[in-house]
This record gives sequence, C-alpha cells and structure tokens, in this order.
Amino acid sequence: MARTTAEKRPTEPDEAAEPQPEETAPEEPTPADAASEEAEPEQAAPEETDGEEAEATEETEAGDAADEDAAKKASRRRLPRISDPVLLVAAVLVVVAGVCAGYFGWSWYGAAHDDSLAYSRDRDAVLRAAEQGVQNMNTLDYRKVEQGLASWEASTTGDLHQQLVQGSAQFSQQVRAAKTVTTAKILDAAVTELDDRAGKAGAIVAVQITVTPPTGTPATKQSRMRAQLTRTSSGWKLSALGQAPVGTTAG
Repeated sequence: MARTTAEKRPTEPDEAAEPQPEETAPEEPTPADAASEEAEPEQAAPEETDGEEAEATEETEAGDAADEDAAKKASRRRLPRISDPVLLVAAVLVVVAGVCAGYFGWSWYGAAHDDSLAYSRDRDAVLRAAEQGVQNMNTLDYRKVEQGLASWEASTTGDLHQQLVQGSAQFSQQVRAAKTVTTAKILDAAVTELDDRAGKAGAIVAVQITVTPPTGTPATKQSRMRAQLTRTSSGWKLSALGQAPVGTTAG
C-alpha cells in the first residue's frame, strides 16, 4: 500500500498544479502608445514631401525635355540653311560671284591702265595699217585711176607720200594707156618691230597680186613686201615700201 501511495503522489500534485487559463482583460492604452498612435500620421509627411519633390523633378525634367525639343526644332529649322546642298551651293556661288566680280573688275582696271595693253593696241593698229596700205598700193583700175591714186596718197606719209604726189600724173597716163586692172589680196602679215614711243614700226606683208590686161589671161604672182610705218595724227601710215629680201618670212 505504501508503494501505491507513492505512485499516486505525483498524480495529485499534477492535477492540483495545472493552471487554468485566465481571461486577460484588455489592456488600457498607455500614454506611450497614444503618443505612438498620434505620431504615426506624422510619418506620412515625408511621403507627401517626397511626392512633391518627385512632382517637381518630373516638372523640371518635362521642362528640360520641352526646351530640348524646342532647341531641336529650332535647329531643324536652321539646318536647311547649312546642310541643304542646293542652298549651300547657291550661297557659295553668291560669295564666289561677288569675289570674282571684285577681282575681275580690279584686273580689268589694272589691265586698262597697263603699258603692255597700250603696246598691244599699237601693235594691232600697225598690223592693220600695214595690211591695208600694201593692199591699196597694189590696187589700181584704169577706169578709176584718180580714185586709186587718192587711196595711195591717203595710205602713205613722209618721203613715200611726196613721191606719189609728184608722180601721180605720170602713173595716171601709164595705167590709162595699158588699160590694166591690178588687184591685191593679203595672204599673211606680221609686225617685225615697234617703237611706240618714237612712233616707228616695221612689218612684212605677203600679198598676191593679179594684173588683168584688156585682152588675154590675168597674171598672178605672190610677193613679200617690207613696209616701214610712221604714226601720224590720223593713224599709222606707210613711210617706205619695197620688196622683202629673199628668205625673209612673215612671222
């Protein structure tokens, strides 16, 4: 019996010691909890601040994007003036035309006052006078003797002119008696010397002369003539005329 009692002893204290759950009354909020609850709404303030900053950032970025778009549009409006090949070429041509106009205008002015241009003009005048003078001196029609002799005198100056004036009557009689018609064609000519300051020049003229008699076949020959010219108040005129030496070329 003692053993049985000993075995039952642990059981009794267990039954007696098992606590029963007690109903816990709701705890009243403490001042700390109240303060915590009151403080919680204030934590939303940073969230509102962050939103405002985000909105401000978005507005700034939107403004920057708008400015960038406006700059791009303005740039696109300006680009054709530079990148458009047609406009670029046109602009370049305008500039080049202006530069060329100024350059050629100045070049023309300088050339017009250049001594070499004056020399070239004198050379051309000498060449024309030599060709015309030699042609006139080898042209004479018996039916128009007086007109032909007047042309001889108008093409000459100095001693040659005096010789023609003095011998005009004799020439007229000879041509009328022969009843010949003499014509000339200039083949080539070249100025051999020119002293524009002294007013003296020389030329060699190749001429083809045709003499037509009253009956028979015309006779044609080619000749080279050396001419001396002198500048007068009415232009360059022949002051001497003769056959060019053999081997002399015009040019």
